[in-house]
Amino acid sequence: MSNLFLLEAAGGTNMLMTFLPMILILIIFYFMLIRPQSKKDKALKKMRDDLQVADEITTIGGIVGRVLSIKEDTVLFETGSDRTKLRVKKWAVQEVEKLSDPIDNADPKEKEKDKKEKK
Repeated sequence: MSNLFLLEAAGGTNMLMTFLPMILILIIFYFMLIRPQSKKDKALKKMRDDLQVADEITTIGGIVGRVLSIKEDTVLFETGSDRTKLRVKKWAVQEVEKLSDPIDNADPKEKEKDKKEKK
């Protein structure tokens, strides 16, 4: 009977060795494919949620424009010099370029002068 027990134990180890490569492949797929894609999706969602009026956007179709209004799931923006207005879904926004305030680009000394003049 002790020989039967040794055979069963060896079979259990053999079964583990059979499934070990498959488990390792699944772990590698998770860290190489699934996890980076989910991080990218979260970053895109955050970018689209942080969208503000007057930001420059590029859609997935390559249309560039400036945001005029934002609703729950749509964005109204204008393009070009003819000011054509388009409404697209938020998921169609591929890239957002935040426009900085002119005061932020100024010298720190100029900022201090502006603050003193306001007082």
